[in-house]
Amino acid sequence: MNNLTEGELWANVENFFVENFDTEKHPSLDTILFLIGVQELGSGQQKYTKDDKLNILHIAVCRLLEPFGYYKFSHYDKDGFPHFSEVEQLPELKPNEQQLLMKKAIIQYFMDEELF
Repeated sequence: MNNLTEGELWANVENFFVENFDTEKHPSLDTILFLIGVQELGSGQQKYTKDDKLNILHIAVCRLLEPFGYYKFSHYDKDGFPHFSEVEQLPELKPNEQQLLMKKAIIQYFMDEELF
């Protein structure tokens, strides 16, 4: 896997979601983040409120950026939601830079979790 380009690794990520979650061919970053957040929450498929969905996206972002030193897992609350502490503030990033960072973080997550 290590000799693949970032583009090839990203294509593998997209294929994983197409094959396992029946998403569209190129799922949006939000779709991928949401599904990773649900995985990290361990709650499975159910109805979520708008607030739940935002919290799930936040869980995914914190978990994905944890290996990069921006967040550290803190604890689970009484509802089973994981909480993270900010270790280092994210630098000011343009939207395309944010997207690139999240893609790198998702690829890293897939490698760490041995999902491909």
